[in-house]
Formats: sequence, C-alpha cells, structure tokens
Amino acid sequence: MSDSRNSPLGRLFCREAVYYDANDSECGPKGPPLQAPGTMSEAVRTMMRMDAEAAQEAAAQADAGFLWDFWYPAARSTEIRGEKLVKAMLLEVPLVLGRTSEGKVFAMRDSCPHRGIPLSYGRLDGKVVECCYHGWRFDACSGQCVEIPSLSSQDKLKVERIFAGHFPCEERDGYVWVYMNSPGTRLPEKIPAAPALTVFSGKYKITHLSCELPSHIDHGIIGLMDPAHGPFVHQSWFWRKRGSIHEKAKQFEPIPNGFRMSPHSPSTNSAPYQLLKKITGEPVTTTIDFVLPNIRTEIDQSGKMWFSSRATVTPVRRDLCRIDFVAAWNLFFLPVWIFRIFGKIFLRQDQETMIQQAEGLKHNPRLMLIDDADRPAKWYFALKANLIESRRTGAPMVHPMDGPVTLRWRS
Repeated sequence: MSDSRNSPLGRLFCREAVYYDANDSECGPKGPPLQAPGTMSEAVRTMMRMDAEAAQEAAAQADAGFLWDFWYPAARSTEIRGEKLVKAMLLEVPLVLGRTSEGKVFAMRDSCPHRGIPLSYGRLDGKVVECCYHGWRFDACSGQCVEIPSLSSQDKLKVERIFAGHFPCEERDGYVWVYMNSPGTRLPEKIPAAPALTVFSGKYKITHLSCELPSHIDHGIIGLMDPAHGPFVHQSWFWRKRGSIHEKAKQFEPIPNGFRMSPHSPSTNSAPYQLLKKITGEPVTTTIDFVLPNIRTEIDQSGKMWFSSRATVTPVRRDLCRIDFVAAWNLFFLPVWIFRIFGKIFLRQDQETMIQQAEGLKHNPRLMLIDDADRPAKWYFALKANLIESRRTGAPMVHPMDGPVTLRWRS
C-alpha cells in the first residue's frame, strides 16, 4: 500500500486537527492555516488583474484542504425560479445562480469585475445579468460583458474582452451542480458529466434532505463513512439498539478514486432491511461506494425491489460543510413522507454529534484513527493526498489499496 502521508501535499488537511494511528504516526495530513487573500484597496481595470493575485488565492484555497476540478451541488433546482438570482457558496467561492428564459441554469462568481459588488444584488432579464451599481451587463451563460452604459463614443475599451467569473453548471436529480475548477486555472478541454443517481426502473419515488455541519469537510466525510457510530448516534426502536452490537466482517475493494464495500447482506440488527427481506422473500444485498471528492452511494436490492441513495458532503467554508442527501426507490410500502420523517431524524442525529465535536475541536486536541473501523478514513486521506500529488507531478495516481481486503469491527 502506498503511503503519501509524509509528502508536503499529503499534509493538506483541515486546521482543526491531526489524526494519529495506534502507532502514533500521523494519518491525516495537516498544514498551517493561511489568511484569506486580501481585497484590493482600489478598483483597477479588469484586464490588468495580476497573475500574482490568482496565485495568492489558489494558495489560500489549497491550504483550506479542498479538492478542485470536481462537480459540487450548489442548490436545489426548485430554488432557481423565474428571474430570481440566488446566492450560494462552494469552497469559499461566492456564487450567484440563476435560470435563463430558456430554462438553462447558470453559475457566476458573485462579484462584478468592475467594483466587486455582488451580482446577486442585480437583476436578470432572461439572458443577461445586470450589476446594480453601474449597470454593467454580462451574458449569463458565458460571463462575457455585453454592455457598459457609462462608456462614451470616444472610449476604445473592448467590452467583449471583459468577463465575470463563470462556472460550468448542470442539473441532475433535482440539484444544480457547479464544476469548481482551481482558482487561476483554465477549464479542462473535456469536463465529465455531473454525477447522477443510479436508478433501476422508469417509475420511482424520490426525495431530498440536507443539513449543515459546523466542521471542515474532512470531518464530515469520515463521519459519513464511519461504520462504528451507528449504535451510539443512531440507536432507536426502528433502526438498532446499543445492545445489538456484534462483530462484523466486510470486504472492501478499490475502485477509481475511491473504494467499495462489496455486495453483502446488510446488518441483521437493522430492522428496515429485515422487513424488506420478509416482504420480498428474497435476500437483500447492499453495495456501498465512496468516491472522491465527497460522494457516498448505497444501493439496496431484494428481488425487483430497490433503494438507491447518494450523500455528498459539500464544502461551503473551511469551517462549514453541508450534507445533501437524495434517495430514490420503488418500494411500494414506503411513502415519501414516512421516509422523510425517519431521514430527518438520522440527519439531525449526525448534525448534533458534529456540533458537539466542533466544540471539542476548537481546542486543537490530539486525535487518532484505529484499525479496522477507521481504515476507510485512512483510505480517504491517502486518496486525497495521492490525487493532489498526481495532479502536481503529472504521474498516475497511486491507489492506497493493493486489492480486496476484509475489515472487522463491532457495531
């Protein structure tokens, strides 16, 4: 297994904590926090912006421990209606979202390149976003400036050479996704499609849930994949009890940019799975994937019945992230409103736990990760560090898993 924990880029991690394994060696990377890039004290012409500013911003953002050049969900599709402009923030980048008169969603940096006022205070006329300060107008789908009202016939400024920050934007599964390329870099020639939820029939029910976590994305992600907290955080009559803890063994295998808990029979101490098995009369199989930068998917199948879910932990700021959860199913006995009740309970339990954890992390405690229950967290940190190193050097990314492995823990 490759170990990139001691490389400089392998130490990119949130400023709150460093993780140690049982042998007292670091397994979560870290780096000293940098101050956010300073704002300019006076306005300058957009075309004169210096490369040094972009480099400074990129350095500060890298220190935040974010992964760039990926799709992230910015908002629910239902929030973007008519000519309404909607604020959002991803990876500490302020965004303004909207929808053209043709129904196409767009995402721009929420800052006018003239004086920096948020474009979200302006207006959208169906195709063009107009700044509220001086009326500069920008094509919503490209960010290109199309008009500067204050220019006279004597001005020779080439308006079409001015651009507001603009990001690729797509809709999938009821979310508006934004592709966040690294600050100061050009978009790649080919961008993959935004992630889509896997479904197995033409008709199904679907619902969405979300909650905010006052923590760095790394804490949110390793909490999401943690297999041992269930009986303590989620103990309840409809799921599992603390007294039902028993030893488990699951096989994991490497997949591109992530790892998979191989298809298996779900826990016998989880009531919903046992109910599904009784209804169909067939075994239930569960497959769980984690893929960089932040996606956990789970697929449960029993005969012709299926349940598919995706949870993303989206970095808003270095001290705030958001869980976006979407689930689809063809289980005739499970109404959406029933699932939402129990789903909200689960998310609230996780949220309360992360709020409590954030209280302790303020004091920069010494933390540790153990085998086998915390091995997925170690893989995550290694995947993240190895991807950054691969992008830096141009060498192929080294996967931290050599092949399938069986992990054992009690939960």
